[in-house]
Amino acid sequence: MAEAHQAVGFRTSLTSDGAEVELSAPVLQEIYLSGLRSWKRHLSRFWNDFLTGVFPASPLSWLFLFSAIQLAWFLQLDPSLGLMEKIKELLPDWGGQHHGLRGVLAAALFASCLWGTLIFTLHVALRLLLSYHGWLLEPHGAMSSPTKTWLALVRIFSGRHPMLFSYQRSLPRQPVPSVQDTVRKYLESVRPVLSDEDFDWTAVLAQEFLRLQASLLQWYLRLKSWWASNYVSDWWEEFVYLRSRNPLMVNSNYYMMDFLYVTPTPLQAARAGNAVHALLLYRHRLNRQEIPPTLLMGMRPLCSAQYEKIFNTTRIPGVQKDYIRHLHDSQHVAVFHRGRFFRVGTHSRNSLLSPRALEQQFQRILDDPSPACPHEEHLAALTAAPSWFDKSFTLIVFSNGKLGLSVEHSWADCPISGHMWEFTLATECFQLGYSTDGHCKGHPDPTLPRPQRLQWDLPDQIHSSISLALRGAKILSENVDCHVFPFSLFGKSFIRRCHLSSDSFIQIALQLAHFRDRGQFCLTYESAMTRLFLEGRTETVRSCTREACNFVRAMEDKEKTDPQCLALFRVAVDKHQALLKAAMSGQGVDRHLFALYVVSRFLHLQSPFLTQVHSEQWQLSTSQIPVQQMHLFDVHNYPDYVSSGGGFGPADDHGYGVSYIFMGDDMITFHISSKKSSTKTDSHRLGQHIEDALLDVASLFQAGQHFKRRFRGSGKEDSRHRCGFLSRQTGASKTSMTSTYF
Repeated sequence: MAEAHQAVGFRTSLTSDGAEVELSAPVLQEIYLSGLRSWKRHLSRFWNDFLTGVFPASPLSWLFLFSAIQLAWFLQLDPSLGLMEKIKELLPDWGGQHHGLRGVLAAALFASCLWGTLIFTLHVALRLLLSYHGWLLEPHGAMSSPTKTWLALVRIFSGRHPMLFSYQRSLPRQPVPSVQDTVRKYLESVRPVLSDEDFDWTAVLAQEFLRLQASLLQWYLRLKSWWASNYVSDWWEEFVYLRSRNPLMVNSNYYMMDFLYVTPTPLQAARAGNAVHALLLYRHRLNRQEIPPTLLMGMRPLCSAQYEKIFNTTRIPGVQKDYIRHLHDSQHVAVFHRGRFFRVGTHSRNSLLSPRALEQQFQRILDDPSPACPHEEHLAALTAAPSWFDKSFTLIVFSNGKLGLSVEHSWADCPISGHMWEFTLATECFQLGYSTDGHCKGHPDPTLPRPQRLQWDLPDQIHSSISLALRGAKILSENVDCHVFPFSLFGKSFIRRCHLSSDSFIQIALQLAHFRDRGQFCLTYESAMTRLFLEGRTETVRSCTREACNFVRAMEDKEKTDPQCLALFRVAVDKHQALLKAAMSGQGVDRHLFALYVVSRFLHLQSPFLTQVHSEQWQLSTSQIPVQQMHLFDVHNYPDYVSSGGGFGPADDHGYGVSYIFMGDDMITFHISSKKSSTKTDSHRLGQHIEDALLDVASLFQAGQHFKRRFRGSGKEDSRHRCGFLSRQTGASKTSMTSTYF
């Protein structure tokens, strides 16, 4: 997603004067501190897990074991084989009258040791099982006998009713790939976009790197992988995000959007009341770990660490580096409206305010006629300067009742905020609902104190800084060319009938669309998750492969027949699937090269190869937004209540950012961004190429040949009409909005 832009810019943060001093610390010290941070997180989570009974054996299982041992002892049986007698001998002698107490304590100690041993064995066995990734490499729809056996064992060792963090200690660590394999895969990935001369020169640099520096840098990474929770994630967070001095708006933050065609209520305060209440319900479930962990294939757990910082989290700016500050609890939200800031309490007597009470509080803000104080009206523009837009996420409520979400990227990736957003939309619309007049259900509470207006002590000298930040924010936002459109001629169901991966289908079609738009191939960034591993985040899938380029050239060659093109398309899809599975299993290219580069900077080693790798420009940055809770939406009875997904800014000044979401079986929504200042890009033009490319690819299959006929009839015009409707609905309401910060 937006990480592609940050990944390109992180090298600058390493070479600034201040950062250079910071990186002069010994690399072993940095690895030690990284591991220390990991262990601190583990200890805090250990206590929380123990209290909430997700160990995975609950404290009740210890009580059951202790009772069984006591019963056996009463029946003159010794399940400890003499160990309890030895434990009694080691306990202090409190006199004969306390002989029974010593027996109880010995039984309790033996039960605790046995319980802990069983739990440790369970964790080790489950971690070994979860280290198996053979299921990822198998053909779609096929399952080998070893994988079936593996699934059965995982089911046995996983326990029942897992909570959100139940699997964290059983997840394997992300492996450090072979440096030779990484370099080989890198050279293969850049071959389609480099000339023969440039490729030969890159290959020479790669061989020099392998001969002179690779083994030393790899040794440090292996050391870190053994000591810390993850060999790359903490450095990724620090150097790609927190050390970046670029404005977060457009460059790093990403957005999520409302329902595509409907607005549950036109009342701004009512929509805010239900949405905020739904978010607080999600936070309540999160605090109690009642959100079930995400499971692939219904069995393979993903890391849940990123959920910890959804709420009560702020990015604190620094001169050289920002910091993430997370509070354990908060009972208010900050609201920004017409240049004024308010503090709105969310609880009353330790319970959540009702949606109707929250609506009342937000309406009081809307009705407040007081103007903004001097310098206050545009004070928030300072967060649009380098390092702000600082809250973990910001809920935006437009005057017509539409919702939006702006998400800061450093603390987590899109699937985490997307999971929360799905719950919010479904809960505020289908569970909480609205009365016939559009208000939240329930009754107002006139006893609630009015929202607290925040007062600022702003010196006159800050005016120039605010004006400068506001001017920069306007220039940055007005330069974004964003095009959002739904494609409803076919979706996941048709692709599934073709026995293809839906993501690979779109990625290869994007290569065809981009080639038609620019007339050349380019490095393509697709974000893939690595949450199969402890504290894993993302990896890059380099989608512009030699196989994809062969397919695109064949599609543009009139002498090639449809069967020939279809055969090349299947080869390209298979290659993309192989790259995606490799990235998910920790065998990608870019995170390994990134970590090697960071180590080289710590050691002050100059590597022309690594420098060239991290000077690449991603002219096409792509990401699929996953739908993780489809059961919350009824697309058959309520087809208009579908999420329109979200998007991000382009990673390159002359490039595109493309995100897409499959909603239901027959719709794909695309978000395309580029910069108006570029003469080489046009988001609407690329959107037309994407539509054409999807239809051309579908027509290669006999079952998809009728889509073109539908498109040439009423489908194309209807699709464009809907796009215009969506733009008008979001654009017309920008003059009045309420932003709620969590």
